[in-house]
Amino acid sequence: MTKQEEILRIFPDYMRERWERPLQRADKLQEIRLGIGQPVRFVISGKEFFLSCRGNIATGSQDAWYITECEMEEIIKNVCHYSMYAFENEIRQGFLTIQGGHRIGMAGQVVLNENGNVRNITHIRFLNIRISHEIIGAADKAMPYLYEENRFLNTLLISPPGCGKTTMLRDMIRQISEGNAFAKGKQVGVVDERSEIAGSFMGIPQNQVGMRTDVMDGCPKVQGMMLLMRSMAPAVVAVDEIGGMEDMHAVHQVLQCGSSVLATMHGNSMKDIRKHLNIGSPARETMQFGPDDFFERYIFMEKKNGICRIREILDAEEKRLYPEVIDDD
Repeated sequence: MTKQEEILRIFPDYMRERWERPLQRADKLQEIRLGIGQPVRFVISGKEFFLSCRGNIATGSQDAWYITECEMEEIIKNVCHYSMYAFENEIRQGFLTIQGGHRIGMAGQVVLNENGNVRNITHIRFLNIRISHEIIGAADKAMPYLYEENRFLNTLLISPPGCGKTTMLRDMIRQISEGNAFAKGKQVGVVDERSEIAGSFMGIPQNQVGMRTDVMDGCPKVQGMMLLMRSMAPAVVAVDEIGGMEDMHAVHQVLQCGSSVLATMHGNSMKDIRKHLNIGSPARETMQFGPDDFFERYIFMEKKNGICRIREILDAEEKRLYPEVIDDD
Protein backbone atom coordinates (compact mmCIF):
# COMPACT_ATOMS: atom_id res chain seq x y z
CA MET A 1 0.00 0.00 0.00
CA THR A 2 1.34 3.42 -0.95
CA LYS A 3 1.65 6.32 1.50
CA GLN A 4 -1.12 8.10 -0.40
CA GLU A 5 -3.47 5.12 0.03
CA GLU A 6 -2.62 4.85 3.74
CA ILE A 7 -3.56 8.49 4.34
CA LEU A 8 -6.71 8.29 2.22
CA ARG A 9 -7.98 5.44 4.39
CA ILE A 10 -8.21 7.84 7.33
CA PHE A 11 -11.18 9.55 5.68
CA PRO A 12 -14.64 8.18 4.79
CA ASP A 13 -15.13 7.40 1.10
CA TYR A 14 -17.09 10.55 0.31
CA MET A 15 -14.27 12.81 1.56
CA ARG A 16 -11.37 11.17 -0.26
CA GLU A 17 -11.68 13.00 -3.55
CA ARG A 18 -10.90 16.28 -1.80
CA TRP A 19 -7.47 14.96 -0.81
CA GLU A 20 -6.29 13.91 -4.27
CA ARG A 21 -4.30 17.08 -4.96
CA PRO A 22 -2.54 17.42 -1.57
CA LEU A 23 -1.70 13.72 -1.59
CA GLN A 24 0.06 14.02 -4.92
CA ARG A 25 2.81 15.40 -2.67
CA ALA A 26 2.44 12.76 0.05
CA ASP A 27 6.21 12.35 0.22
CA LYS A 28 6.47 15.96 1.49
CA LEU A 29 3.25 16.04 3.55
CA GLN A 30 4.02 16.42 7.25
CA GLU A 31 0.79 17.24 9.09
CA ILE A 32 -2.97 17.49 8.63
CA ARG A 33 -4.80 19.61 11.23
CA LEU A 34 -8.56 19.23 11.74
CA GLY A 35 -10.79 21.01 14.24
CA ILE A 36 -14.57 21.40 14.41
CA GLY A 37 -15.51 24.81 13.04
CA GLN A 38 -11.94 25.37 11.89
CA PRO A 39 -10.44 25.39 8.38
CA VAL A 40 -8.63 22.25 7.25
CA ARG A 41 -4.89 22.92 7.34
CA PHE A 42 -1.96 20.86 6.23
CA VAL A 43 1.80 21.29 6.16
CA ILE A 44 3.96 20.41 3.16
CA SER A 45 7.72 20.88 3.42
CA GLY A 46 7.28 23.16 6.42
CA LYS A 47 4.70 25.46 4.75
CA GLU A 48 1.05 25.71 5.79
CA PHE A 49 -1.78 25.41 3.27
CA PHE A 50 -5.58 25.28 3.40
CA LEU A 51 -7.94 22.87 1.63
CA SER A 52 -11.23 23.84 0.01
CA CYS A 53 -14.36 21.66 -0.16
CA ARG A 54 -13.53 21.07 -3.85
CA GLY A 55 -10.02 19.91 -3.05
CA ASN A 56 -8.22 23.07 -4.12
CA ILE A 57 -5.04 24.09 -2.31
CA ALA A 58 -4.72 27.67 -1.07
CA THR A 59 -2.39 29.74 1.09
CA GLY A 60 -5.36 31.59 2.66
CA SER A 61 -8.47 30.37 4.48
CA GLN A 62 -11.08 32.33 2.51
CA ASP A 63 -12.52 29.33 0.64
CA ALA A 64 -11.33 26.64 3.05
CA TRP A 65 -13.21 23.54 4.03
CA TYR A 66 -14.48 24.01 7.60
CA ILE A 67 -14.95 20.72 9.44
CA THR A 68 -18.41 20.14 10.91
CA GLU A 69 -19.17 18.12 14.02
CA CYS A 70 -20.80 15.41 11.90
CA GLU A 71 -17.75 15.20 9.61
CA MET A 72 -15.38 14.93 12.57
CA GLU A 73 -17.45 12.11 14.06
CA GLU A 74 -17.41 10.26 10.73
CA ILE A 75 -13.62 10.60 10.43
CA ILE A 76 -13.08 9.29 13.98
CA LYS A 77 -15.48 6.38 13.47
CA ASN A 78 -13.75 5.51 10.22
CA VAL A 79 -10.31 5.55 11.86
CA CYS A 80 -11.61 3.31 14.66
CA HIS A 81 -13.39 0.99 12.21
CA TYR A 82 -16.68 2.00 13.84
CA SER A 83 -15.69 0.51 17.19
CA MET A 84 -14.55 3.24 19.58
CA TYR A 85 -14.49 0.74 22.44
CA ALA A 86 -11.83 -1.36 20.69
CA PHE A 87 -9.50 1.68 20.62
CA GLU A 88 -10.29 2.97 24.11
CA ASN A 89 -6.78 2.34 25.48
CA GLU A 90 -5.14 4.20 22.60
CA ILE A 91 -7.60 7.10 22.78
CA ARG A 92 -6.89 7.41 26.51
CA GLN A 93 -3.27 8.14 25.63
CA GLY A 94 -4.33 10.87 23.20
CA PHE A 95 -3.33 9.26 19.93
CA LEU A 96 -3.78 6.33 17.55
CA THR A 97 -1.15 4.80 15.30
CA ILE A 98 -2.50 3.51 12.01
CA GLN A 99 -1.14 1.33 9.22
CA GLY A 100 1.98 2.91 7.76
CA GLY A 101 3.08 4.25 11.15
CA HIS A 102 1.11 7.50 10.80
CA ARG A 103 -0.02 8.96 14.11
CA ILE A 104 -3.35 10.65 14.82
CA GLY A 105 -3.29 12.90 17.88
CA MET A 106 -6.63 13.66 19.54
CA ALA A 107 -7.89 16.40 21.85
CA GLY A 108 -11.28 16.95 23.44
CA GLN A 109 -13.01 16.59 26.79
CA VAL A 110 -10.95 14.54 29.24
CA VAL A 111 -12.69 12.20 31.70
CA LEU A 112 -10.73 11.43 34.86
CA ASN A 113 -11.01 8.42 37.15
CA GLU A 114 -11.15 8.50 40.95
CA ASN A 115 -7.34 8.67 41.13
CA GLY A 116 -7.17 11.72 38.90
CA ASN A 117 -5.76 9.79 35.93
CA VAL A 118 -7.15 10.01 32.41
CA ARG A 119 -9.91 7.43 31.94
CA ASN A 120 -10.99 8.51 28.48
CA ILE A 121 -11.20 11.37 26.00
CA THR A 122 -14.73 12.11 24.82
CA HIS A 123 -16.20 14.74 22.50
CA ILE A 124 -13.04 14.66 20.39
CA ARG A 125 -12.91 18.01 18.63
CA PHE A 126 -9.36 18.24 17.28
CA LEU A 127 -7.12 15.91 15.28
CA ASN A 128 -3.46 16.23 14.38
CA ILE A 129 -2.50 13.68 11.71
CA ARG A 130 1.29 13.36 11.64
CA ILE A 131 2.57 11.65 8.53
CA SER A 132 5.33 9.11 9.09
CA HIS A 133 8.43 9.53 6.94
CA GLU A 134 11.51 7.37 6.96
CA ILE A 135 14.85 8.63 5.69
CA ILE A 136 17.04 5.62 5.14
CA GLY A 137 20.64 6.68 5.69
CA ALA A 138 19.76 9.69 7.86
CA ALA A 139 22.32 8.55 10.44
CA ASP A 140 25.17 7.86 8.02
CA LYS A 141 27.28 10.83 9.15
CA ALA A 142 26.91 9.93 12.82
CA MET A 143 27.68 6.21 12.71
CA PRO A 144 31.52 6.47 12.39
CA TYR A 145 31.65 8.19 15.81
CA LEU A 146 29.43 5.76 17.74
CA TYR A 147 31.60 2.65 18.06
CA GLU A 148 34.73 1.66 19.89
CA GLU A 149 36.21 -1.80 19.28
CA ASN A 150 32.85 -3.11 18.05
CA ARG A 151 31.03 -1.78 21.14
CA PHE A 152 28.22 0.72 20.64
CA LEU A 153 28.95 3.78 22.78
CA ASN A 154 26.24 5.13 25.06
CA THR A 155 24.75 7.94 23.00
CA LEU A 156 22.41 10.84 23.73
CA LEU A 157 20.71 12.57 20.80
CA ILE A 158 19.61 16.15 21.60
CA SER A 159 17.51 18.58 19.60
CA PRO A 160 14.70 21.11 19.82
CA PRO A 161 11.31 19.89 18.51
CA GLY A 162 11.04 19.58 14.74
CA CYS A 163 14.72 19.03 14.00
CA GLY A 164 14.56 15.39 12.91
CA LYS A 165 15.47 13.75 16.22
CA THR A 166 13.12 10.78 15.90
CA THR A 167 14.01 10.25 12.23
CA MET A 168 17.69 10.16 13.19
CA LEU A 169 17.02 7.81 16.12
CA ARG A 170 15.03 5.42 13.94
CA ASP A 171 17.80 5.14 11.35
CA MET A 172 20.45 4.67 14.04
CA ILE A 173 18.41 1.76 15.44
CA ARG A 174 18.10 0.24 11.97
CA GLN A 175 21.83 0.50 11.29
CA ILE A 176 22.83 -0.87 14.72
CA SER A 177 20.44 -3.78 14.22
CA GLU A 178 21.31 -4.60 10.63
CA GLY A 179 25.02 -3.99 11.03
CA ASN A 180 27.15 -1.44 9.24
CA ALA A 181 30.72 -0.70 8.17
CA PHE A 182 31.82 -0.21 11.80
CA ALA A 183 30.28 -3.21 13.57
CA LYS A 184 28.22 -6.33 13.05
CA GLY A 185 24.50 -6.20 13.74
CA LYS A 186 23.45 -6.18 17.40
CA GLN A 187 20.24 -7.09 19.21
CA VAL A 188 18.33 -3.86 19.90
CA GLY A 189 15.43 -3.35 22.31
CA VAL A 190 13.23 -0.32 21.61
CA VAL A 191 10.87 1.20 24.16
CA ASP A 192 8.38 2.97 21.90
CA GLU A 193 6.15 4.67 24.45
CA ARG A 194 4.26 6.80 21.93
CA SER A 195 4.59 4.53 18.88
CA GLU A 196 6.70 7.14 17.10
CA ILE A 197 9.90 5.19 16.49
CA ALA A 198 8.75 1.88 15.01
CA GLY A 199 5.24 3.18 14.26
CA SER A 200 3.76 -0.18 15.24
CA PHE A 201 0.28 -1.09 14.03
CA MET A 202 -1.27 -4.01 15.94
CA GLY A 203 2.21 -4.68 17.34
CA ILE A 204 3.92 -4.85 13.94
CA PRO A 205 6.54 -2.15 13.21
CA GLN A 206 5.58 -0.16 10.13
CA ASN A 207 8.98 1.50 9.94
CA GLN A 208 12.29 -0.17 9.17
CA VAL A 209 14.01 -0.70 12.51
CA GLY A 210 16.16 -3.71 11.63
CA MET A 211 15.92 -7.48 11.75
CA ARG A 212 17.51 -7.76 15.22
CA THR A 213 15.15 -5.24 16.84
CA ASP A 214 12.48 -6.04 19.44
CA VAL A 215 9.88 -3.35 20.13
CA MET A 216 7.98 -2.77 23.37
CA ASP A 217 5.16 -0.64 21.97
CA GLY A 218 3.00 1.76 23.97
CA CYS A 219 4.87 1.01 27.19
CA PRO A 220 6.11 3.66 29.66
CA LYS A 221 9.86 4.14 29.37
CA VAL A 222 10.97 2.92 32.79
CA GLN A 223 8.82 -0.22 32.79
CA GLY A 224 9.71 -0.89 29.16
CA MET A 225 13.45 -0.77 29.78
CA MET A 226 13.14 -3.22 32.66
CA LEU A 227 10.86 -5.57 30.71
CA LEU A 228 13.30 -5.67 27.80
CA MET A 229 16.26 -6.39 30.06
CA ARG A 230 14.42 -9.25 31.77
CA SER A 231 12.96 -10.84 28.66
CA MET A 232 14.88 -9.98 25.46
CA ALA A 233 18.58 -9.59 26.43
CA PRO A 234 19.30 -6.60 24.16
CA ALA A 235 22.86 -5.44 23.48
CA VAL A 236 21.51 -1.91 22.97
CA VAL A 237 18.40 -0.33 24.50
CA ALA A 238 16.88 2.61 22.61
CA VAL A 239 14.41 5.00 24.18
CA ASP A 240 12.95 8.36 23.16
CA GLU A 241 12.84 11.54 25.24
CA ILE A 242 14.32 10.72 28.62
CA GLY A 243 14.33 13.25 31.44
CA GLY A 244 14.31 13.25 35.21
CA MET A 245 15.66 11.02 37.92
CA GLU A 246 13.36 8.03 37.38
CA ASP A 247 14.47 7.69 33.77
CA MET A 248 18.12 8.02 34.78
CA HIS A 249 17.74 5.28 37.39
CA ALA A 250 16.35 2.99 34.68
CA VAL A 251 19.22 3.89 32.34
CA HIS A 252 21.66 3.11 35.16
CA GLN A 253 20.09 -0.33 35.63
CA VAL A 254 20.38 -1.04 31.90
CA LEU A 255 24.07 -0.17 31.98
CA GLN A 256 24.60 -2.28 35.09
CA CYS A 257 23.28 -5.25 33.10
CA GLY A 258 25.94 -4.69 30.45
CA SER A 259 23.80 -3.19 27.67
CA SER A 260 24.49 0.08 25.88
CA VAL A 261 21.95 2.90 25.73
CA LEU A 262 20.77 5.08 22.84
CA ALA A 263 18.46 7.84 24.05
CA THR A 264 17.06 11.21 23.00
CA MET A 265 16.18 14.41 24.79
CA HIS A 266 14.73 17.79 23.94
CA GLY A 267 17.30 20.55 24.29
CA ASN A 268 19.94 22.62 22.56
CA SER A 269 23.01 22.53 24.81
CA MET A 270 24.81 20.67 27.58
CA LYS A 271 23.23 23.13 30.00
CA ASP A 272 19.80 21.99 28.84
CA ILE A 273 20.76 18.36 29.39
CA ARG A 274 21.74 18.93 33.00
CA LYS A 275 18.65 21.04 33.65
CA HIS A 276 16.26 18.43 32.24
CA LEU A 277 17.89 15.65 34.23
CA ASN A 278 17.85 17.75 37.41
CA ILE A 279 21.61 17.47 37.79
CA GLY A 280 22.67 19.73 40.64
CA SER A 281 19.43 19.24 42.58
CA PRO A 282 19.43 17.73 46.11
CA ALA A 283 18.38 14.39 44.57
CA ARG A 284 21.68 14.39 42.64
CA GLU A 285 23.59 13.77 45.86
CA THR A 286 21.47 10.70 46.62
CA MET A 287 21.61 9.28 43.13
CA GLN A 288 25.38 9.72 42.75
CA PHE A 289 25.33 9.82 38.96
CA GLY A 290 24.33 12.04 36.09
CA PRO A 291 24.56 12.12 32.28
CA ASP A 292 28.31 12.79 32.60
CA ASP A 293 28.70 9.30 34.06
CA PHE A 294 26.65 7.56 31.38
CA PHE A 295 26.93 9.01 27.92
CA GLU A 296 30.01 8.79 25.76
CA ARG A 297 28.60 10.62 22.74
CA TYR A 298 26.34 13.67 22.49
CA ILE A 299 24.75 14.39 19.12
CA PHE A 300 23.14 17.82 18.71
CA MET A 301 20.60 18.36 15.91
CA GLU A 302 19.42 21.60 14.33
CA LYS A 303 17.30 22.85 11.46
CA LYS A 304 19.07 25.21 9.08
CA ASN A 305 17.53 26.62 5.89
CA GLY A 306 14.64 24.21 6.40
CA ILE A 307 16.93 21.16 6.52
CA CYS A 308 17.39 19.00 9.62
CA ARG A 309 21.01 18.10 10.21
CA ILE A 310 23.65 17.22 12.79
CA ARG A 311 25.09 20.39 14.33
CA GLU A 312 27.90 18.69 16.21
CA ILE A 313 28.97 15.49 17.94
CA LEU A 314 30.80 15.65 21.29
CA ASP A 315 32.59 12.97 23.28
CA ALA A 316 32.28 12.36 27.04
CA GLU A 317 34.70 15.23 27.76
CA GLU A 318 32.64 17.49 25.49
CA LYS A 319 35.36 17.58 22.87
CA ARG A 320 33.98 18.17 19.39
CA LEU A 321 34.39 15.19 17.10
CA TYR A 322 32.17 16.41 14.24
CA PRO A 323 32.44 18.64 12.36
CA GLU A 324 36.17 19.18 12.68
CA VAL A 325 35.73 22.61 11.10
CA ILE A 326 32.74 24.82 11.97
CA ASP A 327 30.44 25.41 9.01
CA ASP A 328 29.24 29.04 8.97
CA ASP A 329 26.98 28.65 5.92
